[in-house]
Amino acid sequence: MTTNDSVLQLAAELREKDAPFALVTVVRCESPTSAKPGDKAVVDSEGAIHGWIGGGCAQPVVTKAALRALAEERPCLVRISPHREADGAQGIVHVVMACHSGGTLDIFIDPIKPQPELLIIGVTPVAQALCALASRVGFAVSAAGEGAAPDMFVDAKRVIDGPALSQAKPKPRFVAVATQGEKDEEGLEAALATGAPYIAFVASERKAAKMKQYLRERGHAAERVEAIVSPAGIPINAATPEEIALSLLAALVRERRASYRRPDELSTPQPADADDLEAPAQPTAVDPICGMAVDPAGAQYAAAREGRTWYFCSAHCLHAFEQAADSVSTARRAK
Repeated sequence: MTTNDSVLQLAAELREKDAPFALVTVVRCESPTSAKPGDKAVVDSEGAIHGWIGGGCAQPVVTKAALRALAEERPCLVRISPHREADGAQGIVHVVMACHSGGTLDIFIDPIKPQPELLIIGVTPVAQALCALASRVGFAVSAAGEGAAPDMFVDAKRVIDGPALSQAKPKPRFVAVATQGEKDEEGLEAALATGAPYIAFVASERKAAKMKQYLRERGHAAERVEAIVSPAGIPINAATPEEIALSLLAALVRERRASYRRPDELSTPQPADADDLEAPAQPTAVDPICGMAVDPAGAQYAAAREGRTWYFCSAHCLHAFEQAADSVSTARRAK
């Protein structure tokens, strides 16, 4: 039997492996429910649930909400109940689930993801300031450059002395080249060699154009070269190294979050839509008893009647359907 202790142990093991998962906790219930406040589960990146947060009706909703929370890197509070509230509580995603239990569950979903890797190339004051700032907002920072030393980058997880960045593992998601005239060419080529999808180069527009021309002449793919972001950062009239680092960090955060939010939504995050949780991502059927969406491919309960197959979320709903169908058949025979 899975216990809360074993769930927390699994969470610790996944965190140690830098594997993404969501920690799910029942925070409130209205009987009758099989889950109770404090019950916990882990939902891994494949959507498998380890632990107990309720029966068959609750689990598909929780799985979908957990996977979305992981994609959005944002926690959420989901209420599963038989009736939609007229005035839903602010901040709660309310999902109607007309299962036979008739109870209500409030479930908190906390996504846990590895910190995104940021590689900073250069030993300049901007590079050092960016390391200090980025580590405080959730980036796993590595720093590299000739003469790079731990005392320059005290917040970095890894410091690499030299331009050869084959040691820069895991592969960084973001690279910031802040060489500022100190072997810019080598720094940019090292950045391209990492294969990182986002490379920012701290330089003027004119200098960036010259460097990109150099990289193309060196045989680097034109689309990769043109993808280098420069001038880097969000315009804030930055002047000092710290202000330039802040501008660059703001652009990195925007890029990190842009994968799941349009730019105009970044400053005002919207709550998840309950209809999205109710609407299945795969082709589904609808349980004719409780109205729950059921994936036919994984359904454990089904019944064939009059040339049609019906799918159910639980044995209870299947039993209720068969009782109703038998009653109809008896009535027809009586006529």
